[in-house]
Amino acid sequence: MIVDSVKKGLLSGLNTTWSLGKVIFPVTLIVTVLQYTPVLPFIINLIAPLMNLIGLPGDAAIPLVLGNFLNLYAAIAGILTLDLTVKEVFIIAMMLSFSHNLLIESGVAMKTGVKLWVILTVRIGLALLSAVVINFVWQGGSEMAQGTAIGEAAEINGTGAIILHGVIQALSGIGQLAVIVIPLMVAVQIMKDLKWLEAFSKTLAPFMKVLGMKPNASMPFVTGLTLGLAYGAGVMIQAAKEDNVSKKDMTIAFIFLVACHAVVEDTLIFIPLGIPVLPLLLIRLLTAIVLTMVVAYIWNRTDRVQRKEAVYEQ
Repeated sequence: MIVDSVKKGLLSGLNTTWSLGKVIFPVTLIVTVLQYTPVLPFIINLIAPLMNLIGLPGDAAIPLVLGNFLNLYAAIAGILTLDLTVKEVFIIAMMLSFSHNLLIESGVAMKTGVKLWVILTVRIGLALLSAVVINFVWQGGSEMAQGTAIGEAAEINGTGAIILHGVIQALSGIGQLAVIVIPLMVAVQIMKDLKWLEAFSKTLAPFMKVLGMKPNASMPFVTGLTLGLAYGAGVMIQAAKEDNVSKKDMTIAFIFLVACHAVVEDTLIFIPLGIPVLPLLLIRLLTAIVLTMVVAYIWNRTDRVQRKEAVYEQ
C-alpha cells in the first residue's frame, strides 16, 4: 500500500508543481526583469509621498514595493540599505507580514477557487490598517534598528543577460517549490491512506468549528499556517478537490491564512533587525482569528436568513 501511496503522491506532486509553476515562472521572470527597468523606481517614487500618512519616510517605499512584488527576503535587503528606527521597521514588518509576494501568492490562492478581490482586500487592507494603528498607538521605538550588512547584488548589463537572469530566477523558484511540494504531497498521501488525516481532522474539529469551518478544512489550514500560501497551495488545491472542502470553507480558511501564514519563517527572519517579533506574531494571530470569526459569523447568519426566506416563500 505504501508503494501505491508514494506513486500517487509523486504524480500529485508533479501535477501540482506544473500547475503552480505556470503561475510562478512568468510572474518571477517579469518582476525580475522589471528591476532593471525604470518601472519599479517609477512605482516607488509614485507611492513615496503616501508614506508619511502611515508613519514612514518616503524611501520606505523601497522595501514595501520589493516585498509586495517579490518576497520578504528582498524587502529585508531593501530595509538594510536605509536608516530606519525600530518603530519604522516594525511598521514595515507588520505590513509585509500581511501583504507580501502578492502576485505569486494571489495567483496560487486563486487556483483553489478563492476570489482575487477577497485576497487583495484582506491583505492590503490589513497592511494599511495595521500601519495606521501602530503609528498612532505606539509611542516608543525611536532608537535606530539593528541589522547586518548584505552584499549588493552583482550588476547585470545587457537585455539578454537580464532576461537570462530572470529565467534562472524563475526556474530556481519552481525548483524550490518542487523540492518542498513533491515530498509533502507524498507524505500527505501516505497519511491519508493510513487514515491519519481523519484522526488529525477530528483533533482539530473544535478549533475549526470556532473559526466557522468544517473539520475537512483542517489540512489545508495547517499547511498554509506552517508552510505559507505558495508552498502550501499544493495541499490546499488537492484538499479542495479530493476532500470535498466547500468553497465557503476554503474561502474562510484563506481569509485566516492571508492574514497569518508561514508563521515560523515569516516571524524569525525579522529577528536580525532588532524589532520585537513576539508582538509581531501575536498581532497576526489575533487579527486572523478575530477577522475569520467575524466573517464566518456574518456568512453563516446570512445563509440562515436566506434559507428561512426560501422556506417562507415556498
